Formats: sequence, C-alpha cells, structure tokens
Amino acid sequence: MSSGRHRFTGHRPAAGHDTGGVPWSGRTLTGTGFDGDQGAADPRLAALLARPDDDRDERELVAVLATARLIVPIVAVPSEVDESSGIPVDAVSDMAAVTLVAPDGQQAMPAFTSTAALAAWDPQARPVPVTAQRAALAAAQEGCHVMPLDLAPPPGPAAWTLRPSMVWALARGREWVPSHQDPVVAATLAEAVAEQPAVAGHRLDPGPEGALQVTLALRPGLRQEQVRDVLAGVGERLAGEDDCRERIDALTFRLTTA
Repeated sequence: MSSGRHRFTGHRPAAGHDTGGVPWSGRTLTGTGFDGDQGAADPRLAALLARPDDDRDERELVAVLATARLIVPIVAVPSEVDESSGIPVDAVSDMAAVTLVAPDGQQAMPAFTSTAALAAWDPQARPVPVTAQRAALAAAQEGCHVMPLDLAPPPGPAAWTLRPSMVWALARGREWVPSHQDPVVAATLAEAVAEQPAVAGHRLDPGPEGALQVTLALRPGLRQEQVRDVLAGVGERLAGEDDCRERIDALTFRLTTA
C-alpha cells in the first residue's frame, strides 16, 4: 500500500547483523535483575492492597512497596508517519512509558504488581519489571505526580494510588511518613511560625485525603489583612523549601485564638 521505506525493509536477521549493520557476534546481553521473575505480585504487597481502605496502614504499605518489584507498561508510539499512499501509516515507532491524566487533573504514571494485572488492563502493553524506586524516578522525570497501582480495565479504579509525597519518597530512596509526623516538615513549620509574631502557637494534624492540617493559634485583635499575611508567609515558607514541599501532598489551615 505504501512506497515509503520502513525501518526494517530488506533487513535479514540471519545475515548476522541488526538493522544498523552492527554484527550480532560479540555482544553480551545483561540481565534486568529479574531474570527468574515469574510475574506474580509480591505476596506481602498483595495482602496489604487486599485490605479495605480504612484498614490500610499507608506507612507500612509504602515501606513494603519500596522493596517490591513493579511492572511498568510500555507501549509503541509512532515517531514517523508515512502518508505517501494517502493513508497515514506508522513508518517508525518508539517504545514509551504510559502516562495518564488522573480525575483531578494530575499527571499519572500507572504501575502494576503483576503481569496478570497489567494484561487485564491492557493486553497489548509490554511489561517491564523495575524496582519501585526506578518506577518513581521515571514518574518524576515524566512530571507525573501520582502513581496508580493495579488499574482495573477502563474505566475501572486503581487498587491504590501513591500520592506525590509517596512518589518522591520512593524516588529519593527514603522512608515515607505522613506529613504531620514528618520531622523535616515540623522543623520547617517551626521556623516559619517563629517569623510570625502574630502566631502564639501551632499544631500539625492529619487533614482530609492525606492533606496536612496546620492549626495556628493567633493573638487576638488581628485585622483581616494581617491574618492573610500570616497565612501567606507560613504557606510560602513551606512551599519554598524543596525538601519540605516534596513531603506535603496538600495544605490546609485551621485558625484559633490564643
């Protein structure tokens, strides 16, 4: 149907070289580190994901995930299109990791705990085994803030979704703790509050959907614009420290009077 020349036109593997003319002989294939992997899910991770949402210990889940193998889906995407016949035909395709847009608008990179889970979601995707850290690094490099695990066939939900702070913790190779218990967040907030004379005290608490709730006890008699300045100053300080910002998924304030 097309007179255009494709990448593999005329190539004969039996001739002893690849499509670029480089001989097969003398090459050494290195292992992936998962040579004996049968594609099954890590039993500990599978057991934790099987629990109801309210019964999951997220800190334990991320810790187990950090030592588990994940499956990242890779799909073919056209990099060159031949239209010489009048009908667009993929002339050259590259392999790329799958990225999605989550319902809340965030970029997402899906990962799977087993080849069976991936095949149920997309039987055409190529399974690539990686460590959780490598998967998280790939997500960060692609600008993906969340990682859904074991997506069900469209439009099904994920078994669990790693929030941005979890993705960063895995990528950095450090332990994940909830932001209201994180010593780095606590220290940065203490410094931010110390810069605000209008704040008499503060407290960190868990907020909805993984958010950090900061309670500020304000001195009485403040005007509305003064309160706004306090909130802006504290929020900007937390957001301005990269190490702190990576540990916070969302931030909410609660105000009380000292």
